[in-house]
Amino acid sequence: MRQSRILSFFRAKEAGLVAVILVLGLLLTVFGGTVQRKVRDPKTGAVVSMVETNKFLQRQNLDIIFKHSSWTAIMAVGATALIISGGIDLSIGSIYCLAAVTGAMFLRWLGPEGPYPSASAAWVVPLGIIVTLLMGSLCGLANGLMIVGLRVHPFIVTLGTMSVFRGIAFVTTRAQAITDYPPEFGHFFRHTVFDFTLVPIVMVLLVAAAGSVFLRHTVTGRYVYAVGGSETASLFSGISVGRIRVAVFTIAGLAGGIAAIICLGIYGSADSSTGRSYELDVIAAAVVGGASLSGGRGSAIGAVLGALVIQLISNGILILGIDQNYTEIIKGAVIILAVVLDQLGASLNRRRLLKT
Repeated sequence: MRQSRILSFFRAKEAGLVAVILVLGLLLTVFGGTVQRKVRDPKTGAVVSMVETNKFLQRQNLDIIFKHSSWTAIMAVGATALIISGGIDLSIGSIYCLAAVTGAMFLRWLGPEGPYPSASAAWVVPLGIIVTLLMGSLCGLANGLMIVGLRVHPFIVTLGTMSVFRGIAFVTTRAQAITDYPPEFGHFFRHTVFDFTLVPIVMVLLVAAAGSVFLRHTVTGRYVYAVGGSETASLFSGISVGRIRVAVFTIAGLAGGIAAIICLGIYGSADSSTGRSYELDVIAAAVVGGASLSGGRGSAIGAVLGALVIQLISNGILILGIDQNYTEIIKGAVIILAVVLDQLGASLNRRRLLKT
């Protein structure tokens, strides 16, 4: 029994992604070069010496990788549930933007520079988080209701709401950055342990665990796989396909809201350009993580690992000194390659089934 579990682990898609991450990390460690780092006196803060350290393995760079992949990973978990059901959301970057802007405006309104500076951060901050999550969920719910109610393909609806949601953020902010939150909010999210920003990492782990439990161990999660595998068969089985579609779009919006909270905490501001083109990163992370665009396959853990792969590619371009204008080209190529490999794997599985 134990041997079969070990074999099943190494055959899993996630194991292959772990191997890819290790290989990328090794290549960047070897070819990334070194950098001079200042060593400061802990008491005075004065520079006492210079130390040569590996450019990729320095803690500051690793913290950037984990931190910058956190919001993509969280949104990719929601997008994976959506893709498994046979849907797609092109508006996730705009949902992320509108949720962040809404939360930022609320926090500023009750912040130290707002009309109610005496409001206690003990209830303002939690309420700001709830407002951000609620806006993300409502955007996802609106997508789902329009797709099911109007019977329009998700690609078309979310292509439209991608502009609508960002337009609302632009109009409400007047293209200005929203800042001046209660300082406790930023302190909590930017708190470091051994030079690593801990809160975003913990949030990713919690979302990945919740996503895995939902998809693999709940009835609704099994319905999500069933709808993506065959919508017709699901209807004949008595599954409410419309409700499942609305649910997964709402979950994707909620994931955008969670990611927006991290954005507010880390950057301390939000504006109408926040999250621009993030939909490419999110879809790339989900597809690289094993989610099939034809539906029926994918996992929350794979989405997180896929986001880490995408961030390693972006970080590698920077470390190796490659022109950053090639970043989007490489990401697009990664998506195409992942889809081609997925289709090839599906074709091989069909051939095996026909032979048996």
